[in-house]
Amino acid sequence: MEHALKTNLLTKQFGHQKAVDGVSVNIERGSIYGLIGRNGAGKTTFLRMIGGLAAPTSGEMEIMGFSSADGTLNQAFEKIGSLIEQPGIYKNMTAFENCRLKAICCGVYSEDYVNGKLALAGLQGVGNKTVGNFSLGMKQRLGIAMATIGEPEMLILDEPINGLDPQGIIEVRDIIHRINSESRITIVISSHILEELSKLATHYGIIHNGRLIEQLSHDELLDKCTARLEITADSAEKAAVVLNGFGCHYTIVNERTVFVNDCIEKSAAINRALVTAGVEVESLCRRSQSLEEYFIGLISRS
Repeated sequence: MEHALKTNLLTKQFGHQKAVDGVSVNIERGSIYGLIGRNGAGKTTFLRMIGGLAAPTSGEMEIMGFSSADGTLNQAFEKIGSLIEQPGIYKNMTAFENCRLKAICCGVYSEDYVNGKLALAGLQGVGNKTVGNFSLGMKQRLGIAMATIGEPEMLILDEPINGLDPQGIIEVRDIIHRINSESRITIVISSHILEELSKLATHYGIIHNGRLIEQLSHDELLDKCTARLEITADSAEKAAVVLNGFGCHYTIVNERTVFVNDCIEKSAAINRALVTAGVEVESLCRRSQSLEEYFIGLISRS
């Protein structure tokens, strides 16, 4: 397994407060790593450190083979594109002019190259419209496109869908998928919109109060987000009597709703038994725990 990023006990302290406290992550090359945490959990500080925008108080980093231990880490930062907090764009310039300026700074002078980046962001048709007149979603897409100029090997995105409307979220999500699938760029993305992150990430790191409390793959998350049966009927108590006959473990949520934590494979038989017992079943469905529910449960336990 080849890693794009490894950190060992990475820490950032401001006075007596540790914004990031001993975080050790392993991020595979070509993955989309979702960093999950509440506002103030330490996500942005961590991203700033791995992007070379803030110096750690202690700990070590290895990025694409370059390490803080041997003094070569600065070479890695040249291979990273980032969009942290807000896009660094000139509002009185067009999208083309902003991208061209960034390209020139990276030693690229081809206008076709710049137009390719605009096409990536779906901004090839905006003409002479200045960025100050762009929607928030258009600005975010431009910021992401500009972060890919210079062909970085890793892309860092801090809350790129924060504040966007549903259409804007879909557009940004599509761009991120395209960048990852076409260029195999490793992407580290933070968000507190967990359901959207679950549609993007291949791996997750969950951070709370500056500490990494869990790191897992998307498949491992699916295994942990256990399925259950949700039954809505005229009487939860009457339904519970039937469930006792199956030996199921269940929770009565309210007078009409029961969550069954096992017996998933017996759903058809349970439905027949409920009807036979005179229970009026409004719905019986299988539902998996969401990323948000798993996150809240994990945070509560920690």
